[in-house]
Amino acid sequence: MTETVFIGLGANLKDPAQTLRDAIVEIAAIDETQLLAQSQLYTSTPMGPADQPDYINAVVKLETRLAPHALFSYTCRIEQEHGRTRNGEHWGPRTLDLDILLFGQQALNDEQLTVPHYGLQEREFVIYPMLEIAPDLILPCGTPLQSLTQRVPLNGMRPLN
Repeated sequence: MTETVFIGLGANLKDPAQTLRDAIVEIAAIDETQLLAQSQLYTSTPMGPADQPDYINAVVKLETRLAPHALFSYTCRIEQEHGRTRNGEHWGPRTLDLDILLFGQQALNDEQLTVPHYGLQEREFVIYPMLEIAPDLILPCGTPLQSLTQRVPLNGMRPLN
């Protein structure tokens, strides 16, 4: 059985645009997983400390036969290969951040993984790229993704040229 999965990508250190392009290729190579769609790259202002570079963000849509925690292990490995360290700092600068946003209609909440992602409905850098590749998506809670744009503005986010 396969599940449709959405992963959010973000980076703001080193060469973030190239890092995201490389990470998308690496995600597409994950065992038992197929890349179905990818958004364009967007630039956005950082959450948290303002004394950091702008972020580059994207969302990919996958189909996978993997279990959620198995896919999470792959995404953590890809982050580490790009120099990601988890130092407990929330919303700080990152070489690469990969978040499983949705895993089919599943709801998970344990010490490793929360799906749907807790920030999915409040973050423009997730909503708009996801909307680009899944305009008719209905979230597991029954909310149409499109409806979130009525209360979450772009906040200066724009496609990367």
